[in-house]
Amino acid sequence: MIDIAAADTLASTPHGFLGRTGGVSNGLYRDLNVGVGSDDDPLAVAENRRLAADAIMPDAPLQTVYQVHGADVVTLTGPLPADARPRADAMVTATPGLLLGILTADCAPVLLADEQAGVIGAAHAGWKGALGGVTDATIAAMEALGADRARIAAAVGPCIAQASYEVDEGFYERFIEADGQNDAFFAPGQPDHHQFDLEGYVAARLGRAGVPRVACVGRDTYRLEDRYFSYRRATHRGEADYGRQLSLIGLPAR
Repeated sequence: MIDIAAADTLASTPHGFLGRTGGVSNGLYRDLNVGVGSDDDPLAVAENRRLAADAIMPDAPLQTVYQVHGADVVTLTGPLPADARPRADAMVTATPGLLLGILTADCAPVLLADEQAGVIGAAHAGWKGALGGVTDATIAAMEALGADRARIAAAVGPCIAQASYEVDEGFYERFIEADGQNDAFFAPGQPDHHQFDLEGYVAARLGRAGVPRVACVGRDTYRLEDRYFSYRRATHRGEADYGRQLSLIGLPAR
């Protein structure tokens, strides 16, 4: 069974934050690894991506980008070439029949929809992209397609939780230099270290941008080993690689 978390804010839109169960991969990548950049068997990854897409919107063409931890957004008017993923960290579309997918392994996946306008978006918000404004850029791109931020609903999916996300003083200072109020997203840690609330920060950025309805799934990818892949967990264990999970939102064909 594929593990799918949904958000009440997006209940009228096909979507889901998928976990690691229900796929065909083995070893470090067990089970539903969808990372084409991993060293997993490409045939297994392709099958996992098919299974994941069919769990949300069967037969819809899955669209993903080459994520680079930035704030660039791609506007889709049709399916992307299978062999030419653009370098970006978010996608938006008003084209029915497309399924947008974001890959994560601790970073925050963000799904957005203006149901009335028929516009959806998906963003990959690691700390760099979140601080750089990837969610703000996604909202602006949705508005360019006819959405209204006052109607947009959003959800922040499973990501590394504050209790698991230790950062150093330099990391903390980057956020404080950007906005002194960002101190609210850090808790005391070990000497010269802090615990960062990525989920809370991303949700707050959405709210400050004017999105009125934001849900947080509230699942820690680092600690929930049986449910999610985690880059930081794999790094701490000295593992050679790690899998990625997929978060999906679709615009049904009319």
